[in-house]
Amino acid sequence: MQAQEILRSLRLPEFDDLSQFFRNLPATALGLTGARRSVIGDSPQLLTHYYDDARTMYEVFRRGFSISENGPCLGFRKPKQPYQWLSYKEVAERAEALGSGLLQQGCKPSTKQFIGVFAQNRPEWIISELACYTYSMVVVPLYDTLGAGAIQYIVNTADISTVICDKPEKARVLLDHVERRETPGLRSIILMDPFEKELTERGKRCGVCIQTMQEVEDCGRESRHVPVPPRPEDLSIVCFTSGTTGNPKGAMLTHGNVVADFSGFLKVTEGDIRLLSDDMKALRPTIFPVVPRLLNRMYDKIFSQADTSLKRWILEFAARRKKAEVQNGIIRNDSLWDKLFFNKIQASLGGCVRMIVTGAAPASPAVLGFLRAALGCQVYEGYGQTECTAGCTFTTPGDWTSGHVGAPLPCNLIRLKDVEELNYFASKGEGEICVKGPNVFKGYLKDEERTAEALDQEGWLHTGDIGKWLPNGTLKIIDRKKHIFKLAQGEYIAPEKIENIYIRSDPVAQIYVHGDSLQAFLVGIVVPDSEVMPGWAKKRGFEGTYAELCKNKELQQAIMEDMVRLGKESGLHSFEQVKAIYIHSDMFSVQNGLLTPTLKAKRPELRDYFKKQIEELYSSISI
Repeated sequence: MQAQEILRSLRLPEFDDLSQFFRNLPATALGLTGARRSVIGDSPQLLTHYYDDARTMYEVFRRGFSISENGPCLGFRKPKQPYQWLSYKEVAERAEALGSGLLQQGCKPSTKQFIGVFAQNRPEWIISELACYTYSMVVVPLYDTLGAGAIQYIVNTADISTVICDKPEKARVLLDHVERRETPGLRSIILMDPFEKELTERGKRCGVCIQTMQEVEDCGRESRHVPVPPRPEDLSIVCFTSGTTGNPKGAMLTHGNVVADFSGFLKVTEGDIRLLSDDMKALRPTIFPVVPRLLNRMYDKIFSQADTSLKRWILEFAARRKKAEVQNGIIRNDSLWDKLFFNKIQASLGGCVRMIVTGAAPASPAVLGFLRAALGCQVYEGYGQTECTAGCTFTTPGDWTSGHVGAPLPCNLIRLKDVEELNYFASKGEGEICVKGPNVFKGYLKDEERTAEALDQEGWLHTGDIGKWLPNGTLKIIDRKKHIFKLAQGEYIAPEKIENIYIRSDPVAQIYVHGDSLQAFLVGIVVPDSEVMPGWAKKRGFEGTYAELCKNKELQQAIMEDMVRLGKESGLHSFEQVKAIYIHSDMFSVQNGLLTPTLKAKRPELRDYFKKQIEELYSSISI
């Protein structure tokens, strides 16, 4: 579909080109002084919902029930077996039964009733969530990756008396806390999977009732309660984010928050989203949410298979031809180039992908451009946080340029705030990104201090990210405010900005840039890409296994020189460049405590973990 056709399908005013469309944003969409908003929409008000009869998550489900005429709702399967389906009626019946069973056990149909769900993604997770929404209760997800200490903190902070688990192992983790008198309020554990009698007896000994989910549903069927639906302003879910320091923060999201955010997504993509229905029937992925690192790995693997200069030239030539189509607004997967070169790549993702959505970290413009061409599908990039219910900006259909995170969603305003210590000023189109709208959260559960840090008195969410308005009206993330420190001479350093530049070095998989006010320069910890680095090293005359190469001092120097080269090309000052690096062979991960569950670096932990190596790096360099 051509760009102008997409704009017409969105019922927008006619513009000569997309640049004119985006440039119109600042002039026509100022909700408050200095704030920008989407021009997509039929009302001057921010978008709060997409359908009048779907303003809460409970109503969203009931609408699906109605318009699908009791169609298939939840699909699941065991490995190498066909999908099985639960209909909307079956899901609704089980949710009401489970919710009624919870009420029979003493839970209240109230937004003050918090129910923990400690399980991986499966139909029972959704049924548990809907059970809570049916009776105005609040869901609190628990995750393995948060760690035992965090689970204890969340159960106590949210006053959780009932937790629904998938596996007996997780019930044992919870009982460990109860036996140590760390979670005195926990009284009930409901298990999705079968378990041994021993677990029931152990629960009795410490005052915790352990039941199967089936037992609670059966109890609810015998004493059915009339649903008590929530209101849009009622709390729906508390998402505890691990953060990089301190205890987890419980972001309180209302039904209105969640509905507003996905309504903004639907509004932006409504010109194309309806084309997905036929593909979805095939049960192969059509919408593919990914993090940029996965896109980078796909890109690297594709080019690693082009193992001769001729193959690489042909691949790049075909990609350039497809990119030319993309720039003209043509997104397709049936061209000659697809049949000759890209069909195997498309088949590797199931052959039905029509939309890729990426976020959580900056994505490489080169990678996005290539994959839009090679996969023949729309690739959207978004930006947001849990505190604004995931997204606040999104790529506008028809704009397939890269290097930005799109324009504001129709459900929120965005403005930039001065950050004087880093020389970012809103008058120059740069500053801390602030978000306001119906998708912005209510605050952190029982944490007034951190709520006041995130939300100002006017209701603006201060993200801690630094953004820049581009001439076409889109937003680019350029820096991070939260992890700023000074070097010994007084220069301010934003390490994440530097890391986002260095990570583009081909052999680099992960990078931690370190500095403090007692030192005059920066050092870095680098984890090489185990798939890419050996080939990169071989081209430069370095031989050996991955482990051997990680210990090679000359290769270490070569990697640092490549990083510094990228730094110069990106305009880093000399004091922003690392002067020494240490090569570490194992990836930072959630499991080893160096990444948060959202894959962000835990900087204090990284500093402590590599304390010895950092000290050696500083002692090895004299400036």
